[in-house]
Amino acid sequence: MNLKELIREIPDFPQVGISFKDISTVIGNAEAFHYIIKELANHYRAARPEVVVGVESRGYILGAPVAYELNAGFILVRKPGKLPAATERIDYSLEYGENSLEIHKDAIRPGQRVLIVDDILATGGTVSATAELVRRLGGEIIGYAFLAELDALNGRAKLGDAPVVSLVHYDDPE
Repeated sequence: MNLKELIREIPDFPQVGISFKDISTVIGNAEAFHYIIKELANHYRAARPEVVVGVESRGYILGAPVAYELNAGFILVRKPGKLPAATERIDYSLEYGENSLEIHKDAIRPGQRVLIVDDILATGGTVSATAELVRRLGGEIIGYAFLAELDALNGRAKLGDAPVVSLVHYDDPE
């Protein structure tokens, strides 16, 4: 299946010079959405993740069904102030400025096997911050899964040695 053809590109969004990869067109296609979830899950089935961590908000769209497919739990990483219990917080830089993320302090048990899922790997800032939250809670990252990756931005260099799977690759820098 050619997923790249289904992903809509929006030029100059959210700022001039950026070509935004809009996944709503691919996940709105039932056959493509089913294919994406099966493919991402199949890459990590043998690694037996205990939980899947999804990054707000598009990471939830892919992460929750991947977790279901893998018979794993699903953990939310959210923007500050959205989680009701005690949280662990990280502040980080990304291509458009600064941001913060939080996870419940009791969301991951030490030694638990964790798969991190998001829609697109760009510079790696958000995902590497998420990985740091997982590590702070004692989770063992067994891999990362993405629908698409912007190869020229080399985000996977920030993710360490765990396997990285991306179903679609873009060579252009944005």
